[in-house]
Amino acid sequence: MVRSRWQRRIFIALLPFVAACGSSVRTQSLSVRPTTAGPVHATTAQQLPSPAIAQPAPVEDPVLTLIATSDGHFKAGQKELEQGHFEAAKQEFNRAVDVLLESPYGARTEPRIREHFDRLVDRISTYEVKALATGDGFAEKKYEPASIDELLALSTMFGTPPAPAELKNTVATDLLGAKHDIPIPLNQRVLSYIDLFQGRLHDFIEEGMKRGSKYLPMIQNVFRAEGLPLDLAYVPLVESAFKPNALSRVKAKGVWQFMAGTAAENGLRRDWYIDERSDPEKATVAAAKYLRTLSKLFKGDWHLALASYNGGPGRLQRAMNKQRIDDFWKLADKPKALPRETREYVPMILAAIVIARNPAQYGFDFEADAPHNYDKVTLPRPVDLRRVAEWTDRNIDEIQALNPELRRWTTPVKDTEYELKVPPGTGDVVLAKLADAPAVDLGSLKFYTVKRGDTLPLIARKMHVSKADLAEANDLRVSARVSAGQKLIVPHEPTVLMAARTDRPAPATEARATVSGSGQLAQAAANSNRVKSIYEVKRGDTLASVALRFKTSVASIKTWNPRIPGNRLTAGQRLTVYRLAN
Repeated sequence: MVRSRWQRRIFIALLPFVAACGSSVRTQSLSVRPTTAGPVHATTAQQLPSPAIAQPAPVEDPVLTLIATSDGHFKAGQKELEQGHFEAAKQEFNRAVDVLLESPYGARTEPRIREHFDRLVDRISTYEVKALATGDGFAEKKYEPASIDELLALSTMFGTPPAPAELKNTVATDLLGAKHDIPIPLNQRVLSYIDLFQGRLHDFIEEGMKRGSKYLPMIQNVFRAEGLPLDLAYVPLVESAFKPNALSRVKAKGVWQFMAGTAAENGLRRDWYIDERSDPEKATVAAAKYLRTLSKLFKGDWHLALASYNGGPGRLQRAMNKQRIDDFWKLADKPKALPRETREYVPMILAAIVIARNPAQYGFDFEADAPHNYDKVTLPRPVDLRRVAEWTDRNIDEIQALNPELRRWTTPVKDTEYELKVPPGTGDVVLAKLADAPAVDLGSLKFYTVKRGDTLPLIARKMHVSKADLAEANDLRVSARVSAGQKLIVPHEPTVLMAARTDRPAPATEARATVSGSGQLAQAAANSNRVKSIYEVKRGDTLASVALRFKTSVASIKTWNPRIPGNRLTAGQRLTVYRLAN
């Protein structure tokens, strides 16, 4: 009985499928019948095709569309940030959040939007923290290894085997046609480096010559005006491969690889903000002055002058006096007379001169780079280079490349007539932006007012910076005394640069004096247009939702409440916040 009832139910449930299958079978049998079976059937099959089933148009999910739009703005902000455009990044991050807040759903009602919103604010806060850590305007830029170190290491690795006989003939023929203003001896040392440069180090040398082609006209003009041999213009090919930011293992820097003491003796400025050793033009003028001095010291012998440029005139004079030899090549034959680097340096320079004067003869082929073009603007006060990058719609790297003497992302704080190089055609734009921008927006500065009993080491500990940086940023000796009321620049960025919907005036604004002690940012916020409040955490609250409620950032909430355990909040927990006064 039960079985028969279930059988009937199963049979009834299967009827539609059986009918469908049967319909399918009949349709197939009609389609394969021979047309000779009767004209009526054939005509029917042709005139009554199976009706096409219309596919419904996909329904667009407005929530997913909204999230995609928000994510698009966030990714645009990421790209701006990669180029150092902090203001543009901040605007895109703001749009990413505004899209959600201004939607009919709000940011908290729809679960998917709420999840995206919380993740979005956390990601922006992460970028915020990274920007403060690495792009505060006071972190010193990175430098590249100097080529002299690399060349010496490579020559040690590969050695300088005897050059083939045919190379000597090639060089001899070349020297007959090219008039050099420095003697080029055809000895085995020089020929071996010519062979090495056009062989294993071909790409290295070619890259250096290509880079140097944009500086050569300027260098030759300076040397011509000073009456120096133009062959000396190729010294940087070995020294730095013409890299303005080259830094050697012994801390020589720039295209001409000046040591700090030698640079100062020849008129180059070096302080916490600027190192003119990295300015190709100013360093070239200093190099001309120094080379002329060495030429006079060694009575016009350029081989000795070049050796002293590398090893120092004092060391070379001591070696000459000790060995009673005034010929570089004879000194170089005595391994203990001169350091290995100096013995190898002069033949390296001469080999580079031979190749650079006639690159095609030695298998080099490259297109010369155009000389640097730029406008100059005079800045009456310090400016963050990231502002200039945005004003000129350029990458921050391009602005730094035009001003390699700047060690930081900001121009010198105390300079009131600093000349900044900007891309050609943008000088007027920068001047116009400079006139319109409030001073607070131009530099990322933080000041500390000295209290009674303060010392530099004590202030450095309070502000979490090194004693040396604090002293140098203020043009003071490390042992200098400070007096109450004195204002010091603190080489550290105090503020949030870009939080979406969270970059409101809290905690502290740039270029505003701060106070010392724990919770300094929170106290500084109290001096702005915010007032201190205590907020009791409700069930479901997150750091992001509290930050949104008070129009601030997650980073600020954490700063005001340093004892928050991780990123979790618990109901009933009391938070210090600074809400807008209005």
